[in-house]
Amino acid sequence: MEIQKRKEKQVGRLTVTDQQHPEDLQRLCLLRPIDDDFMRCLFKDNIPLAEFVLRIITDKPDLMITDCETQKDMKRLAGARSICLDAYGTDSTGKKYDLEVQRQDKGADPHRARYHSSVMNIESLHSGQEFKELPDTYIIFIIEKDFYGQGKAVYPIERISLATGKSFEDGEHILYVNGEYRGESDIGKLMHDFNCTQADDMNFELMAERTRYLKENPKGVREMCQIMEDMRNESLKEVALRMLAAGKYTLEEIANISGLSLDEVKKLKTERTI
Repeated sequence: MEIQKRKEKQVGRLTVTDQQHPEDLQRLCLLRPIDDDFMRCLFKDNIPLAEFVLRIITDKPDLMITDCETQKDMKRLAGARSICLDAYGTDSTGKKYDLEVQRQDKGADPHRARYHSSVMNIESLHSGQEFKELPDTYIIFIIEKDFYGQGKAVYPIERISLATGKSFEDGEHILYVNGEYRGESDIGKLMHDFNCTQADDMNFELMAERTRYLKENPKGVREMCQIMEDMRNESLKEVALRMLAAGKYTLEEIANISGLSLDEVKKLKTERTI
């Protein structure tokens, strides 16, 4: 009986029915805010948390976020590459914020920051508007390692005129945040929290509260497990689509290799040809 109680205590904070997918519960225990799938859930429908984090990173204590979307699909020109933003917010003055977490340096290539900025520009300016109406944009990459290796908390990237040395004033702002940075400043404490797996180890209650909900509350755990299940299914579909595109596999072979049912593969083939 004592052993059973101990077992329940060990997994009890991750309550719920998810015994069908114990690997999801195990993975959930190890997720941190700097992991993009967990980060998106942290900010989903959570304007106060988005505002709090952006205030610290941008050093704008009076910044007010009016809306925040996660996994925001951006418009694209025909044939161009589309992007899905981790967290996309707007402040009370109309400025736009794209907050991304990247585990690896290659995910924060400067060309990617440039592309994100350009796609946000297209999204933000509509037919008939003047170019001067284009809002300021902030592309923020929180990277697990120190991208520039200089030990700084934040690396702001701004355009300047090489001839005059003055700011170009085009409203584009790029920030690289050092996920390794620590210290007693708010940004140091925030990066500590972004690397925590447990809510009890976090400095800021807003981060801890949301983390606790997603990892310990039955409803939050169900949400996370469903998201992981959806991501797993999307990965299987991507494998199947690549095999369909190769054109050298039978539908049965694709089903066996991808793990999808034959009916699901047939549906993907039909959708692909529409």
